[in-house]
Amino acid sequence: MFNGQERMILGIIVVIYFAFLFGISLYINRRIKTYDDYNVAGRSVSIFPLILTFVGTAIGGSTLLGFMENGYNFGMGQQWLKFGSIFTSILILFFLVKRIRRLGEKYNMVTIGDYTALRYGEGARLPTVISILVAYCAITGMQFVAIATLLNLTIGLSITSGIIISWALLTLKTYFGGLKAVIWQDAFHGTIQTVGIFILFAVVLIAAGGWENISQNAHSLNEGNMLSIFNISPTELFVYVLTIGGYQFVRQDVWQRFWAAKDFKTTMNGFWISIIVSFLTGVFVVTLGVMGRYGLNLGNIDPTLIYYEIIGNVLPFPVVVIMIVALMATVISCADSFFMAGASSIVNDIVKPRVKNVGDSKMLLYSRMSVVIVSIVALMLSLYIPQLVNLWVTGTAMLVSGLLAPVLFGLFWRRATGKAGVTSMWLGLIVAVIWQVSGHPFGIHPVFIGLPLSILTLIIVSFLTKQNDNQSLLLEAK
Repeated sequence: MFNGQERMILGIIVVIYFAFLFGISLYINRRIKTYDDYNVAGRSVSIFPLILTFVGTAIGGSTLLGFMENGYNFGMGQQWLKFGSIFTSILILFFLVKRIRRLGEKYNMVTIGDYTALRYGEGARLPTVISILVAYCAITGMQFVAIATLLNLTIGLSITSGIIISWALLTLKTYFGGLKAVIWQDAFHGTIQTVGIFILFAVVLIAAGGWENISQNAHSLNEGNMLSIFNISPTELFVYVLTIGGYQFVRQDVWQRFWAAKDFKTTMNGFWISIIVSFLTGVFVVTLGVMGRYGLNLGNIDPTLIYYEIIGNVLPFPVVVIMIVALMATVISCADSFFMAGASSIVNDIVKPRVKNVGDSKMLLYSRMSVVIVSIVALMLSLYIPQLVNLWVTGTAMLVSGLLAPVLFGLFWRRATGKAGVTSMWLGLIVAVIWQVSGHPFGIHPVFIGLPLSILTLIIVSFLTKQNDNQSLLLEAK
């Protein structure tokens, strides 16, 4: 795809870019003094970086590479990949943000485990941590694969070597910088990725001769159905809505940003603006895949390389370099956020409850070691399950099956009891994992088994057991 000289230039750019990010992490590391500084950015983030860190975590390697590949392969019906998450994000904005923010402020929360332990008892921490780690280690591993693919195409590294190098570099960067560095780097990354994708969309649309020409090309191949957003099976649609969509309700990285904002107004404004930007970006990315196939007539290529084929087809090499940097920014902004989400669950929900009277310096050390643990698990997953969207959907199915029902019922249903919440977490998670390992018996996705079981268990056990003592939390959160 690139000649020797171009690969050398791209390799130098990649090295310089990572060195720049690592330097920022080291600089911010000097300003990290407390446990809250590292895990929730000191609860002082302003509107501009908050918007872009929301966008940065919403648009990752799976979106830019996986969504574009799906658009190329299956057409505009893949817009539901983003529609599901946007719909749930709007519900979160109107019905959950206020409750989550107020509970976080009142009880100094760092993780979803803090909430489930408060609502259902300390026994809820462990299944919460496991559900979150399964999802976030998988999603972090997915970012390693995305960077490895980039390194393979730009400088010729093998995928395995690329995964290991990206793991080492991202681990070091996140180890030193924590969430404070992540958010400020997201402000930079979010700007690059958003501007880059919007410009690329406009350039490709012009190069393709407009949407009318794209439509004519598709119909001439008897593939006009590929341009319909309804070109998706009901089963596939529900899988996306329940996994990628349902996952938005229990995204620990998003909850942490609700708590990291300096005040409630900043949280609300930052989140709704990011929803709009993320929606447009996701729609543009899927559409770029479709335009590549029917507008640029890239019909005989490896679909996994569609992003690189498109930029190489319509842009001169100097601009290709910029788009490679935009891709790196997209992937890195997600990877380090997911690092922190998983790592904070380990230190806050496993380590912290078991150590007493430990100062900030010790907790900072535990936080950093948790980043290393998450990175190693994510590395193993990325080496053994390198398919981007499959890895994402698998991880989110585990999280949704274990946590979605207890979290939402806990926020809105006074009758939910502690025993019911903990039981539904364990049952939903274990059944979903067994179903996944068994290879989806009868062709049924794990989320269609784990989530309904979790809901039924929560309702039935709640009516059979005594109400939780913490019911007053619901009134306080309103």
